[in-house]
Amino acid sequence: MATEHVPILLNEILEHLKSMSFEPCQMLDGTFGRGGHSSAILKEFSGLKIDAFDRDQQAIDYANEHFNEYIENQRLRLFHGTFHEFENFVGESKYDVILLDLGVSSPQLDQAERGFSFYGDGPLDMRMDQSQGITAADILNEWDEEDLIELFKKYGEIRSPYRVVRAVVHDRKSEPYTTTRSFASLIERVEGWRKKGTHPATQYFLALRIGVNDEIGPLESVIEKMVNHLNQNGEMYVITFHSIEDRIVKWTFKNLSSLGKPKYKKVIVPSDEEMSANPRSRSAKLRIFERSLNA
Repeated sequence: MATEHVPILLNEILEHLKSMSFEPCQMLDGTFGRGGHSSAILKEFSGLKIDAFDRDQQAIDYANEHFNEYIENQRLRLFHGTFHEFENFVGESKYDVILLDLGVSSPQLDQAERGFSFYGDGPLDMRMDQSQGITAADILNEWDEEDLIELFKKYGEIRSPYRVVRAVVHDRKSEPYTTTRSFASLIERVEGWRKKGTHPATQYFLALRIGVNDEIGPLESVIEKMVNHLNQNGEMYVITFHSIEDRIVKWTFKNLSSLGKPKYKKVIVPSDEEMSANPRSRSAKLRIFERSLNA
């Protein structure tokens, strides 16, 4: 059964929005999910309107069912698509606030049939948009050994994935990998896990998810595009859960110095209370970019 999605770093985001030099009127939420951030922001700022994107049709269906009042009042517009394509939907629109939450929502993680988690047993899918693209099973069963090693090293930051990859390549000849449990069991066997500490499949599943959804490749360019859609003194908020993503956000913000600057030098992390209440928030990091008045 899927658990309710808890928006991460929500209190910090609301406080920073309240500290802006003006009250925001237009916002783009590039990763709507179950609407945790957007719904709270709509409640807090009565004059705000939001354009919201999600590539997951389940998220769009959920929003149409649960946020119908905001939709009817034209305070919320929904677009079924990835935030990478936002310009195809909104053209040259400008925003006071842009938000990206690069994590996976709890309902996606908890639905075994989506294939994001190894704690249940489901198909090796992992597509955020299930209507298109390759699946995790496609990658495991079709990519050659060198490409799999590169994937797990680059996106999982696994120093030595060789034994696991060799086992995958060997075993798939007789029986292709189709379920999350089959792949997790292989990792447990090869890595010799004794049910203590972080599960050894964690980084392998993360790397597969990033590869399936092409989460890293377009990130730098889309951040640059989005900053150009900010109004003067507007702010862009990006929540990451992976060190590679955070480095890209950090350096992209730094390289956009002609348009503005990071609002704070240090990254914003969840409070101890939030991490205790919601363990999935522990790896979250928030960075904020402020567009300058004259850019």
